[in-house]
Amino acid sequence: MNYVLGIDGGGSKTVCVLMDETRQVISRGEAGASNYQSIGITAAQQSIQAAIMAAVDQSLNITKPIKIAAICLGLAGVGRAEDIEVVKGLVEELQNSEVLPIHWELTASNIVICHDALIALVGGIGHDVGIVAAAGTGSIVFGRNHQGITKRVGGWGHILGDEGSAYKIALAGIQAALKAYDSSGMPTSLVEIFKVYLELPSIESLVELIYQRDWGVKEIAALAEIVDLAAALGDEVASKIIEDAVQYLVTATSTVIEQIFSDRPVLEVVTTGSVWQGKSKMHDRFTASLVKKFPEVKVMFPKHEPAYGAGLLALQKLTGK
Repeated sequence: MNYVLGIDGGGSKTVCVLMDETRQVISRGEAGASNYQSIGITAAQQSIQAAIMAAVDQSLNITKPIKIAAICLGLAGVGRAEDIEVVKGLVEELQNSEVLPIHWELTASNIVICHDALIALVGGIGHDVGIVAAAGTGSIVFGRNHQGITKRVGGWGHILGDEGSAYKIALAGIQAALKAYDSSGMPTSLVEIFKVYLELPSIESLVELIYQRDWGVKEIAALAEIVDLAAALGDEVASKIIEDAVQYLVTATSTVIEQIFSDRPVLEVVTTGSVWQGKSKMHDRFTASLVKKFPEVKVMFPKHEPAYGAGLLALQKLTGK
């Protein structure tokens, strides 16, 4: 039996699935972050190897060493030719590892290295044609058509982009609360909600929390749920923030549709990421706005996780279908 590995490497964790030729997931393993742009190639390699080892360790019913005939690595921050070359070197190191109980049968033709948006699309829909609107800590909209032409909108990170993401929603909420506090903005319940949620003596303490305690993107993004809650409870300022996020994601998705799906086929759009799970009905708002513009579009939640999509892409290389 030939097996393949599907790897989803992100900024917070790495997931590896071991899959057989029938698309059955045999086992699954997790490890730490593997975005080499932020943690370095050595740390990324260690996380990927640890995730593979965790998956292999779960495969108690398979005689070792396991024969791996194809691999797909869908990694955050891997979009340029030079990134792919770096990851190719990482794969070579994995093949030379004396730790992994694996018999590698890899050639250049059955190694897939791609951006994590593609594996989110394939895992979410079950095949590689459609659009993924990913809105978690960051955001990106990515599509691939029947001709294999791809288009991305966003994915530029929290400084240069990421509109519609949890980070930008949270940041807008914090800024709105501070403006309400100093009377330069509209009144909002976010002032009191932030104080209660974060156990602050005053909203001014947000300054210390963020600047002096070195809060990063993940910590700030986690506050998006406060803005979402305030919007669900009817706060006008929070509702405007959520609506702006929705409309950005609608515009980004519309751009992908218009540029690579001009024939307007029946089209699947899968939504992935934490912002779609909130109480303010972002998913419903997004779906209604997008379908109003493109009635042939079907908006859906993911069928499978991104690592499963990576496994499918590896199998596609192996079997040709």
